[in-house]
Amino acid sequence: MMRCSPAPALLAFLFCVLSAEASVHKYAAERFATKGSAFVVHGGSEGIYSSAPAQSASDSVNGDSFIRFEKVTFRRSRESANLSSWPVHAIVFEVEDRETIGGSAYGGQRAVCCSGDLAKLGVCAQGEIIHRRSTENPGWPQVFGVSFEEHEEVATLPSKSIPITKTGMYNLYFIHCDLSIKDVVVEGKTIWKNPTGYLPGRMAPFMNFYGFMSFAFVILGIGWFSQYARFWREVFPLQNCITLVITLGMLEMALWYFEYAEFNETGVRPTGITVWAVTFGTVKRTVARVILLMVSMGYGVVRPSLGGLTSKVILLGLTFFLASEVLEMVENVGAVSDLSGKARLFLVLPVAVLDAFFILWIFTSLSATLKKLQARRMMVKLDIYRKFTNALAVTVIVSVGWICYELYFKSNDVYNEQWQNAWIVPAFWQVLSFSLLCVICILWTPSQTSTRYAYSGDSEEFDKDDTTLTLIKPALTPAKDAGSALETRPVKGSNGASNGNDEEDKIE
Repeated sequence: MMRCSPAPALLAFLFCVLSAEASVHKYAAERFATKGSAFVVHGGSEGIYSSAPAQSASDSVNGDSFIRFEKVTFRRSRESANLSSWPVHAIVFEVEDRETIGGSAYGGQRAVCCSGDLAKLGVCAQGEIIHRRSTENPGWPQVFGVSFEEHEEVATLPSKSIPITKTGMYNLYFIHCDLSIKDVVVEGKTIWKNPTGYLPGRMAPFMNFYGFMSFAFVILGIGWFSQYARFWREVFPLQNCITLVITLGMLEMALWYFEYAEFNETGVRPTGITVWAVTFGTVKRTVARVILLMVSMGYGVVRPSLGGLTSKVILLGLTFFLASEVLEMVENVGAVSDLSGKARLFLVLPVAVLDAFFILWIFTSLSATLKKLQARRMMVKLDIYRKFTNALAVTVIVSVGWICYELYFKSNDVYNEQWQNAWIVPAFWQVLSFSLLCVICILWTPSQTSTRYAYSGDSEEFDKDDTTLTLIKPALTPAKDAGSALETRPVKGSNGASNGNDEEDKIE
């Protein structure tokens, strides 16, 4: 996606990378207008990746790495058409050569456009782009442009293909230095290609990553579904929820793989596949969080239902789904570049707040459930809940650590020079959530003894271990008979029914 800013200074870069493992993409630039005396438009691809050397422009078009400009036009206002103007320039440079762009007069503020003071020094022509040749990359940066003819409102940039022979992060600027033009609209197409396809460079590793994750979910699914089918009579509601999450995860990973494969093949993000991938992913994350919360509350294990909390849990889940769906749709559907800082913060903040609320509620509920299990001496369920709590605690600690690393990584990579490793940051979250899912599957895998982990009604006052039966509240036995009281019996109410549910209510 192309973006522009109403300022003649060096602005935020749109980074286009070339490497041996990724490739470039093609897109039709959107229409933008800038108001002011000069403008800088950064356009092109999120990333180009290609290192296959091209011998000529024709070779690059036939399959090697290249950047191609097609039907790029600049439109000025009717009032400005009566005036002559300086050219509109396109400049392509590798990120390591960024210091070759711009200059200053008498040590003043750095400028991209040649000012009157610099022109008087004879270092450049007024209205031209200030640049010098790279010592590391001969022939670069690439600077070319087009001028408006008198009384013409539209100027078309000649079609041009630039072969790429060096692996690196490449940037594209459209720059106009004419002070007499107030509005300029840019529209057209740039094509960034690698020998391996059109997939943007920083996104290229995701195709293999989602292929690997699809395979991992298939292995997990085979293991889980085989046990599920084998002991289907012993399955309880929590295990059905885990089955749903695994199914959604398999569909999400497969859709993301096909989305990137199609993107790589055509150079355009397939809207339909992207929407489905985003939706399945959002549904999976929402269901997973709701299930974690329900498990933490003891649903299906120490209580048959959530009671009055059901509506609150559903409301939180729906709110999280809507916030996440909007964020993911804006970030992925038809988009290549990252959102600008303020726009992304506006969408990320609600999701982060809801996530924090989920975590707080989960650990608060877990604490109450652990106390309840300990009070009832349900040692088997207590043991599995302790393991579950430890797994969640480790996940939260690792998440906080990774957030700190992500902030460090981005703050020290202002110009995206670490593009080869950038994909690891978002991929880590997929691996972490998958690892937690595996732990949950191990803890609650279907088996012959699955029912002892489930809520069992009146018998909830007992915890069956392999060898003993332990009473929650032992019957009052005279001290002299304590040694001979070998048989434990449930405490009965006046109507003969077990007081298990009453004890649960009192504890709650």
